[in-house]
Amino acid sequence: MHPKRTDKIATGIIYCLVAMVIMILIFLLGYILINGVPDISWHFLTSQAQSFSAGGGIRDQLFNSIYLLILTLIISFPIAIGAGIYLAEYAKDNWITDIIRTSIEVLSSLPSVVVGLFGYLLLVNQFHFGFSILSGAIALTFFNLPLLTRNIEESLNAVPNLQKEAGISLGLSEWKTITKIIIPEALPGILTGVILSSGRVFGEAAALIYTAGQSAPEVSYTNWNIFSASSFLNPMRPAETLAVHIWKVNTESVTPDAHIISAGSSAVLIIVILLFNLSARFIGNRIYKKITAAK
Repeated sequence: MHPKRTDKIATGIIYCLVAMVIMILIFLLGYILINGVPDISWHFLTSQAQSFSAGGGIRDQLFNSIYLLILTLIISFPIAIGAGIYLAEYAKDNWITDIIRTSIEVLSSLPSVVVGLFGYLLLVNQFHFGFSILSGAIALTFFNLPLLTRNIEESLNAVPNLQKEAGISLGLSEWKTITKIIIPEALPGILTGVILSSGRVFGEAAALIYTAGQSAPEVSYTNWNIFSASSFLNPMRPAETLAVHIWKVNTESVTPDAHIISAGSSAVLIIVILLFNLSARFIGNRIYKKITAAK
């Protein structure tokens, strides 16, 4: 067969496979949004969930998801950026580095149920944190760390060596070169990775069933005392997230409008995750253009 003909056939097959992936994605997103968006309203987003009567909302679950995400990032980002800087700038190619990279890969491939059971046995039972936002945030850190660490390392490695050499030639120390030159240059990639990992954390459910709990107790949204059991800022209270709420509604709910709550909650979850992904590209490109223009 002629090489050009073979090339056209191979290219056509690749385009068909890509089109299939896009069509599957459009079908899934379209089905969820078409069925769920009509059920979304201001009342649905701002009212409390109901256990037995119809007309409940997702106010507490939505807030719990955002609060849990923020707490997870507070815990995981400093660790990830430290590990990323070490692997990209300080680590040498030896057996220790190989063990670290292998550990990161293994950690990223752990099933969420296994991480949830581990968090249940260690955090909930052994450390007596109970079903709480803190237990959930620590469990989700196991998911967030590998993705964030790899992203930060790759972003730092993508910075040309010329930038580092220029900083050292100006008399800057290695740490000053990293913090003043390399990290600002890699900031668009790092920020993109943080936002993408946030989308994954926001949609996680299995690990949180065993750590954050399956209930959303009534809390006071005017009580700012984090030591109060009724405070919405208390990290030691149980917190049913939006993803867990969807699972619970589809498996255990006895409310008359369970299918409406499930469809609306799923649509909200998909919209938020899409916003995370789109904003990652937009913000990353915007910061990159600003850095390029400043040069």
